[in-house]
Amino acid sequence: MSGEDIRESIGVRIARVRKRRGLTQHGLAQRASYSRSHLAQVEAGHKVATPAFAAAVAAALGVDVAELYGQPFRASTGREDQVHAAIPELRKVLAYVDVGPDLAGPPRTLDQLAAEVATARRLLLQARLAQLGARLPAVLEELTYHAHETDSPRAWALLNRAHASAVSFARRLGYTGDALALLDRAADAARRSQDPHLPLLVALPRSLLLMNMSQNKPALTLLTRAADNVQDDRVDAGEVAGALSLRAAIVAGRAGDAGQAWEFFGRAAEMVEAGRAGPPVHSVQFNAANVAIHGAAVAVELGDLDEAARRDHQISEKTINGLVPERRAHHEIDMSRVHVETGDYNKALERLLSAERTAPQMTRFHPSARAVVSHLVDVRRTLPEPLRRLHTRMSA
Repeated sequence: MSGEDIRESIGVRIARVRKRRGLTQHGLAQRASYSRSHLAQVEAGHKVATPAFAAAVAAALGVDVAELYGQPFRASTGREDQVHAAIPELRKVLAYVDVGPDLAGPPRTLDQLAAEVATARRLLLQARLAQLGARLPAVLEELTYHAHETDSPRAWALLNRAHASAVSFARRLGYTGDALALLDRAADAARRSQDPHLPLLVALPRSLLLMNMSQNKPALTLLTRAADNVQDDRVDAGEVAGALSLRAAIVAGRAGDAGQAWEFFGRAAEMVEAGRAGPPVHSVQFNAANVAIHGAAVAVELGDLDEAARRDHQISEKTINGLVPERRAHHEIDMSRVHVETGDYNKALERLLSAERTAPQMTRFHPSARAVVSHLVDVRRTLPEPLRRLHTRMSA
């Protein structure tokens, strides 16, 4: 790989920050509640840093986990790097707190902006991040104008949904501070929307950000409180309750609580089996296919690789193909982690290549995908051509 731009591994970054903090491997391992040998293997590149491990070490070191991952991942060419251009524009929108913007011309109507919000959500689920980033700032600016000028509940609801897409966009690129700021705006808009369930859905992205900070217990508390406030008589009750249960299952798995994790998962699975998922009002993908891959994801979080592989084997090709690209690629990346941990490097590579075919932008920016690729490069004496090309695309 000489002559190529080989990015540093997360293990190298951990070692550097650890030394900067004046900590030994033993000292950091104690703070992060992992064994010294586990830490040493990650630093040396012999083990892949799981998201749980990275979050725990980042918290112990007092840094954002994005710093350990090396995010944001910038590209060397303008075209590939263009996705990041939306971040400064989103920060401008954040400046409008108690007043709307001074627009250069009349804003689009709420009906037109509602269509734009739906398009933004569709682009997010398709993991088309560059296209999403190009549209979001203008939509947010115009909706902010409508919301402050009219105080219309519909305008605030649409603004909440647009902010939710922006939160996911910023988080996936590794801009944690911006994601948190956008999330606060989403929460404020939700409260003003007069829709009792929109504030509950804010718990979904907030719990992800808390997990990245190794704050699993607060994340779980947040989700269970939200679930307790679902109004059963509303048409979206099943969708909201189910999405909260699936996220709680993942958080409990990350925390290592198998009992709670499978209990939350079981609740969601029972709702789908009983036909109580309801219509997709919020597009949170609460359906049988998403429940199935969450079962594998819970097992991955718990470190039960055999169970993850078993559940993956039971998921039919039809089920996988029924998922939106974002969810399908996420499952492929999860399973690449399973195969790399069990030493089946060929299957790990196959799953990553499948993820990239499904959602290329998401895979390129996903820390776990990059960590697995980096590990596969380190453990191979001779790189298979597909791996070499994948690594080059991620390092470009």
